[in-house]
Amino acid sequence: MENIVYTIDEKNQGCRLDKFVSTTMELSRKRVKDLLDQNQIQVNGKVEKASYSLQIQDQVSITLPPLQEVTIEPEAMNLDILYEDSDLLVINKPKGLVVHPAPGHTSNTLVNGLLYHCKDLSGINGEMRPGIVHRIDKDTSGLLIVCKNDKAHQAISQQLSDKTCHRDYLAIVHHPFSHSHGTINAPIGRDEKDRQKMAVTAKNSKDAVTHFTVLKNFKDFAYIRCSLETGRTHQIRVHMQYIGHPIAGDPKYSYKKTLDTNGQLLHACHIEFIHPTTKEKMAFDAPLDPIFKEILGRLEREESV
Repeated sequence: MENIVYTIDEKNQGCRLDKFVSTTMELSRKRVKDLLDQNQIQVNGKVEKASYSLQIQDQVSITLPPLQEVTIEPEAMNLDILYEDSDLLVINKPKGLVVHPAPGHTSNTLVNGLLYHCKDLSGINGEMRPGIVHRIDKDTSGLLIVCKNDKAHQAISQQLSDKTCHRDYLAIVHHPFSHSHGTINAPIGRDEKDRQKMAVTAKNSKDAVTHFTVLKNFKDFAYIRCSLETGRTHQIRVHMQYIGHPIAGDPKYSYKKTLDTNGQLLHACHIEFIHPTTKEKMAFDAPLDPIFKEILGRLEREESV
């Protein structure tokens, strides 16, 4: 059993218990609900409801059951590993690769390749997501941190929660901009009309902030760099659609008539974090996915004609 204790400070005063655990540990709401139902989350030594309002100096104790035997089969995979040590890996994920298994889809995922590459992975996110502390969508390429033990997983999760883990993305979006940079501060929650999508909404949502810089405008598109202040599901895709600049090639949030790219032109290009053991500042960059690079080159050539 892994036991983790947090002391509540002013920043988290008044926060719901379930929301605090979900955000701080980057756990799904279902995972938090299961832990609450199993009395594995306590406040000051007592079981509380999910809606309990946290107070300063409350001691939140989370007991994580040992990772059940993983039934996901290891698969030999040509992983693009940019860095690896006894605590973590930094991987450049290709476009088209699903990060973790799901019911009915238990093969050909990054986790299958990770299980083949190394036997030690953190268990905090459950048996379907060993090692996965944050994720990117199937058709988004780029950088991911994978943790090999729960100590590293907790440390990186805390940095994500504290906004000290910095992540930048490159994207090609529809329509040029009239300004060079901007910030989108709009809460994101489940789309009430389509449960498979996220949307900017005030109902059952979480704060979401995306900063962006325009690198180059084209006739019908723009090449931008985004910096995440928060990490909501589909955040950049939803935010860019919200301001009228949907990501090119995005089958879920862009126009029906968009670039044929087999998915959104979105690439996690840069990540910075503090190493959980050495406390060194680490930074990594990943080159553009080949499809993204080819389309960007085509737009630049058309512009110069």
